[in-house]
Amino acid sequence: MAAYHGHCGALEVLLSSLLEVDVRSPEGRTPLSLACSRGHQECVSLLLHHGATPMARDYSHKRTAVHAAALNGYPECLRLLMSGNNQHTSVDVQDSNGQTPLMLAVLSGHTECVYSLLGQGASVAAKDRWGRTALHRGAVTGQKECVEALLQRGASVCVRDVRGRTPVHLAAACGRVGVLGVLLQAASSYHAPTQLTDNQGYTPLHWACYNGYDGCVELLLEHEAFRNIQGNSFSPLHCAVMNDNEGVAEMLLDSLGSAIVNTIDSKGRTPLHAAAFSDHVECVSLLLGHGAHGNTTDTHTRSTPLMMAAHNGQTNTVEVLVSSAKADLTLQDRDRNTALHLACGKGHETSALLILEKIHDRNLVNCTNAALQTPLHVAAKSGLTVVVQELLGKGASIQAVDENGYTPALACAPNRDVADCLALILSSMMPSSPMVTIATLPTTPRARTAVNHHHPSSSKHTDKGVVHAPPSLRSGHGPHRRRDRPRSAASADEELNDSDSETY
Repeated sequence: MAAYHGHCGALEVLLSSLLEVDVRSPEGRTPLSLACSRGHQECVSLLLHHGATPMARDYSHKRTAVHAAALNGYPECLRLLMSGNNQHTSVDVQDSNGQTPLMLAVLSGHTECVYSLLGQGASVAAKDRWGRTALHRGAVTGQKECVEALLQRGASVCVRDVRGRTPVHLAAACGRVGVLGVLLQAASSYHAPTQLTDNQGYTPLHWACYNGYDGCVELLLEHEAFRNIQGNSFSPLHCAVMNDNEGVAEMLLDSLGSAIVNTIDSKGRTPLHAAAFSDHVECVSLLLGHGAHGNTTDTHTRSTPLMMAAHNGQTNTVEVLVSSAKADLTLQDRDRNTALHLACGKGHETSALLILEKIHDRNLVNCTNAALQTPLHVAAKSGLTVVVQELLGKGASIQAVDENGYTPALACAPNRDVADCLALILSSMMPSSPMVTIATLPTTPRARTAVNHHHPSSSKHTDKGVVHAPPSLRSGHGPHRRRDRPRSAASADEELNDSDSETY
């Protein structure tokens, strides 16, 4: 307590009667470590004179008095610890996470401590358990002076952490414009071959766009190397619209041209798919204004942007796509669901009504999916009363049977057993009604994925299935899972969350 509070007189009295100067607190802190954490220079000098050990580690983080002085910004305490009388003191001692005193000093922005440690020969190349150097930490926290000091001592701009990210990646991801400028200038001055992609193929531009840092985006676009769309096919434009960064998206389109608006990722999804999935209406309108194709189907589930929006109940986006984009409502996904099937299947009544408003073809109203279900089957099962009423008004067939032989009325049953019981009861009441026939499971091959015109005989098709959802967004990569993808760190020691192509 005397060391912690700087009571040097009391400490001297206590030291004269103690056999062990490195007594421990419950956390394993020594008096020297406590004095260094509070900057009590006289106490530090006195403790060292009585033989206190600078390298004694605490129990939890395995940090020494050198760590304590660097983390809390006390250069004079560091000078005392590193003096010639303490030859066993290591300037590059690492804690349980592999962090050196230099890393902690940079993390907290203690420039004087950084210069002091560098003067004592601290290594700028040392890495922690995540493969990050002191320069990585300076990039994350935006400590420009510390970064400049490290660069003067030869710190590498190109060093990569375990995820393949350089300090340039982290500065862009965290919106540190000043530090990013310094790093890019250093890379240019030394003709350093800056690693443009991390382990998932994301460039610093991907990360800046994903997190919406327009200053960083503008700076990166001034460098030709970052203007070329490269790396992960989940492009910077995908990243921008995925997170509703309309300003960044507009900057990309103005700088790189509208040719990038229909760029596809590894699953065939365009930026419009990403914006529609996330219900970012302003970004949807921006993309459509630059010529985005509204009816592109991805290669994974054959979903259009409208299908993604309908499945997620993104009402505003659905409205824009069915009106401004003139989305093709006849298109079907891998399971032959139309956008109307998907909206009804997830109980999104408003989205379904918006789509229905644009449908005037009775054949489309009675279009069947792979399970031979019409939109009326799906809407009835979801309990969408208003949608059912609209479908009936547009000529939906009440006699259509799905692959189980159920009409829309029987599709309302909570399970197959109840449906069969209901069919038997109705059959006894109305023996001749085709609405209550219990069909045996069919055995013919699946029909083509084109829009089906309903015929009662369609009950003979075999494919058994349900309404399937489009891929859930996470690479994925988010550089659409809002995940590998590229978000800024909550702290320097936390891993940056990935934003990538698997976010959706």
